[in-house]
Amino acid sequence: MADQADFDGVEPVKRMRRAERREQILDAATRAFARAGFAATGLDDVAAEAGITRVMLYRHFESKADMYRAVLDRACARLVDHVGSDDFDETSVPALVRAASADPDAFRLLFHHAAREPEFRDLIDTLTSASAEIAHRNLAALLPAGPWLDWAARVIPVFTIEAVIGWLNAGQPDPEAAADRISRAVHGVIEAARPAGD
Repeated sequence: MADQADFDGVEPVKRMRRAERREQILDAATRAFARAGFAATGLDDVAAEAGITRVMLYRHFESKADMYRAVLDRACARLVDHVGSDDFDETSVPALVRAASADPDAFRLLFHHAAREPEFRDLIDTLTSASAEIAHRNLAALLPAGPWLDWAARVIPVFTIEAVIGWLNAGQPDPEAAADRISRAVHGVIEAARPAGD
């Protein structure tokens, strides 16, 4: 016996497992939120991006804020997978460039939009604080304790993120050269922080 699809000429919609559907929604939400940020993006925008109904969104997320937090948490987890969470060395900047290249929307969302969203600022403040702490620990082997070490530890993570976002916005030219140039600039900050005569 022929099924309805044979009569209508339309393939039936494939049902996804719950985890797959959630990932599809998070992908779509990342793209939608990256275009305009949290406040300017509605659930209808996310549903349209995902090609599903708004009702389907509520089967996976309690609210827009819940969905946005899930998008940011996933972006953080993926960033840690690419870059690590403890030490920075010569491989860190290339890893950061690769992470941004792999998911530019999530990277921009995390470091551009979320930083300007008061409701989610705590996540960025935690990332910024952790990055400065890790930088401080790693730079302590290169610079003497004091205000210039503290300065470099705060400047380098912020500069690196902004440099990567600038690279994304420039169309992602030559990732290897980008990582090398950003690394050289980071070394310039370290040199600038050294006491005169060192």
